[in-house]
Amino acid sequence: MTEQQNDSSFENLWQELKWRGLIHVSTDEAELEKLLAGAPITYYCGFDPTAPSLHLGNLVQLLTMRRLQLAGHRPIGLVGGSTGLVGDPRPSAERTMNTKETVAEWVGYLQGQVERFLSFEGDNAARMVNNLDWTAPMSAIDFLRDVGKHFRVGTMMKKDVVASRLNSDEGISYAEFSYQVLQGMDYLQLFRDHQCVLQTGGSDQWGNLTSGTELIRKVEGKSVHAIGTPLITNADGTKFGKSEGNAVWLDPAMTTPYAMYQFWLNTTDADVVDRLKVFTFRNRVDIDRLAESVESRPHLREAQRALAFDVTSLVHGVDATEKVIAASAALFGQGDLAELDENTLLAATAELPTAKVDAGALGIIDLLVASGLSPSNSAARRTVAEGGAYVNNQKVADPDTIVGSEQLLHGRFLLLRRGKRTLATVEIG
Repeated sequence: MTEQQNDSSFENLWQELKWRGLIHVSTDEAELEKLLAGAPITYYCGFDPTAPSLHLGNLVQLLTMRRLQLAGHRPIGLVGGSTGLVGDPRPSAERTMNTKETVAEWVGYLQGQVERFLSFEGDNAARMVNNLDWTAPMSAIDFLRDVGKHFRVGTMMKKDVVASRLNSDEGISYAEFSYQVLQGMDYLQLFRDHQCVLQTGGSDQWGNLTSGTELIRKVEGKSVHAIGTPLITNADGTKFGKSEGNAVWLDPAMTTPYAMYQFWLNTTDADVVDRLKVFTFRNRVDIDRLAESVESRPHLREAQRALAFDVTSLVHGVDATEKVIAASAALFGQGDLAELDENTLLAATAELPTAKVDAGALGIIDLLVASGLSPSNSAARRTVAEGGAYVNNQKVADPDTIVGSEQLLHGRFLLLRRGKRTLATVEIG
């Protein structure tokens, strides 16, 4: 959908960010409100290459960056080639360090993902940076003298994640303990090089965010700002951003556009309005209208469909999203399966029972049994006789029907359906 550069129903950008639920913690709120309403500023957000893709938690930051840029401010996307070699402390246990080669490869992947959400043209064009560029040339002695001397160990130990690790059996290594020093140095470097005065991040990163604001105050005598967005949770208190126990990734090879769309489509009524505020660019009037639909016409799932379309389009593009919608319809006879490309078909049927059958005479009775849609030949014949058997959405009326090779989707697949909703796939090979 079309993005809104500003929403006239709000007095200023800060008030819109608060309405969208994007401010959990921040430095001086009154100063930030004035800063964001004034002349363009430079701000940044960092992403560490601890995996080959960003995920939905990172998407909150990417879209927050995009909102600030649409309001006229200048973004810097930082991918941490150096911080990614260490990893920020997790509350539970020490991170496994990846090789330098792996981290360098992942830096490239993440830079490409961040770039898709920002504009690199115009007066407030974005820029991308890698903190390895200023960290690698620095000697350990220079790091300790020029940066480390400004940090107090007592203060560092009070950071929530550090404190929790210190009190655990696992403890914390000096490498992860020093992570906040590295992130603070990033902010100082960007303040010096680009006059960056705002950093955004998740509220669980608040200790790392303030390490930068404090370092700049001590070294430069200047006040800069930080915003911590809330960690997104479901209304029932469960962790957001997981599908079948796995993270929902922005890389289509790791989470397909179909799976992404279905994830958002399955949002509960209790969560969908908050998700629309955080993850879409719909304005207040439109979101209020969708909220009313949730209350009065929940069976239509209008808000969920809007959310799924918008977010999948932002991440994967409108064309991919429209293919996903077409695939969902085609699975249940409301479209042409033959028009789906192979990747979309595979994604749409990934969660269905699948049977592999040798090429040869493909009788409908054998196919129904092989796929598990019918427990026996007699049950399969009964399904056909009652008009409940379908191959590629075409009803099969004769139990002696042989499925021809010309009916195979992409030369090797069949979609079988029993009744209205029970599906399975067969791969011929």
